[in-house]
Amino acid sequence: MRKVQPIRDERVIYGMKEYFYIRSMRNYLFFCMGIYSGLRVSDLLSLRVWQTKGTHISMVEQKNKHAKTFIIHPSIRSDLDEYTADMFPNDYLFPSRQIKTISRMRKQPIDRTTAYRFLSEAAREFRLKDIGVHSLRKTWAYRLYMDDPENLALLMEMFGHSDPRETLDYIGLTQDMMDRAILKLR
Repeated sequence: MRKVQPIRDERVIYGMKEYFYIRSMRNYLFFCMGIYSGLRVSDLLSLRVWQTKGTHISMVEQKNKHAKTFIIHPSIRSDLDEYTADMFPNDYLFPSRQIKTISRMRKQPIDRTTAYRFLSEAAREFRLKDIGVHSLRKTWAYRLYMDDPENLALLMEMFGHSDPRETLDYIGLTQDMMDRAILKLR
């Protein structure tokens, strides 16, 4: 399995938000929720409409069963409200338009491969490499760290890492540091 990278350039993040906004409000909100919450794709896909009605979302992470509460970023609040206006409270936030092949059920969440597909298409459009669904979580962490390196302790706690090097490597900063060091060589 290849290692995915965060999206490092704020201009590209802004461009991708516009790209998704024009094409699909569902995909736009999926992208934004990923880069503003740090949730794993499995947790994003399990979100229900009722969870988004307040200022924060509270949930139990599927992978490690930890309780998590995070704020809904104000920049997407009105788009989220408009998007969910005609949905029922228990509907999945990111529903598939397809009927599930095996279960024949409707209104199930999109599959992680669907999310991967639309993120990959956008990544190609923006000439990004090594982008996958996990890139959203890494982008969130990368941006928090770059905004304030003192957030490293918070990120270590959030990811369950005991060594700062593990967190820096996870969010792609070790490679960035090595690249900068090599480029400084005379």
